[in-house]
Amino acid sequence: MKSLTSRSISIILLTVVTGFIQATSVPEPTTTPSREFYCSAETRCGRQFLRCPMECPTTTSPDPKAKLCYADCGFPECSVQCRQPKANCKAPGSACFDPRFIGGDGIVFYFHGKSNEHFSLVSDFDLQINSRFIGHRPAGRTRDFTWIQSLGILFNSQTFSIEATRAATWDSEVDHLKFSYDGQDLVIPEGSLSTWYSPEKDMKVERLSGKNSAIITLKDKAEIMVTAVPVTKQDDKIHSYRLPANDCFVHFEVQFKFFHLSSKVDGVLGRTYRPDFENPAKPGVAMPVLGGENNYRIASLFSTDCNSCIFSPESGSNQETSPGMNYGTLDCTKGASAGYGIVCRK
Repeated sequence: MKSLTSRSISIILLTVVTGFIQATSVPEPTTTPSREFYCSAETRCGRQFLRCPMECPTTTSPDPKAKLCYADCGFPECSVQCRQPKANCKAPGSACFDPRFIGGDGIVFYFHGKSNEHFSLVSDFDLQINSRFIGHRPAGRTRDFTWIQSLGILFNSQTFSIEATRAATWDSEVDHLKFSYDGQDLVIPEGSLSTWYSPEKDMKVERLSGKNSAIITLKDKAEIMVTAVPVTKQDDKIHSYRLPANDCFVHFEVQFKFFHLSSKVDGVLGRTYRPDFENPAKPGVAMPVLGGENNYRIASLFSTDCNSCIFSPESGSNQETSPGMNYGTLDCTKGASAGYGIVCRK
């Protein structure tokens, strides 16, 4: 009788323990919690936490087609959105198509330039961003159709370039990005999230998808999203480019986001970020063109010799930024400098 009682107790204990194990082994939810980001104090959304939605919980993904979380502490709404990892050609700071800019003031304008020439896009005391235009002039036209083919950056006594390589026909499975740093070719392996840092860690380049898209981060100064694209047959037909059969004119769609620009910043795009800039583009005009080729033309991709260039790294640290020019960003690293090592957009 005694042994039967002990056996009964053992069975009861085993039943209780088994039930406890089963009760505590409920599978955890498979959804990934949304990631929170902290807006630093100097931004418009200072000292706020922003949460990415479940549809795009992170700012990076190995899937080049995945939607990513884009957050901006500089916008009054203090909100986040899901977007594809490519330049947003409908947002301020963009330079796309042939080429169409949207200035820091939100006004759309065109700048034609000239094929195989270089122009200053942004010139500040401590930052210079130049571009090379490629183009095509069909018979009977008085000017070139032009596109941005490469960018040259001067920042903190270093130079960096990114170039869209030529192709007769477009193949999205072929990478068309070519990089250089301080005059030497730079190899950044293909693949989403592939990343390179400058020796001083003040410049970062990250591929946003396996091929043809990258973001360049200049610490505390700028983020530049670049996507290589062709002129499509549909574009050719709509705009009557009459492109030759052996060139699809691979070029860049670019989106800039700036922090701490001076009130004297200049350049084709940079001038639109000055607090005193009055945009002469006429509202309602289908293609408002802003000229000034002679003011912004430079000799080469890393030149600073344009008539309006103010690049002077020696004096840059002594210049004050206008309150309206401090385009703060999201401190996604909760401790790193605002605007560095993150994917936040204007």
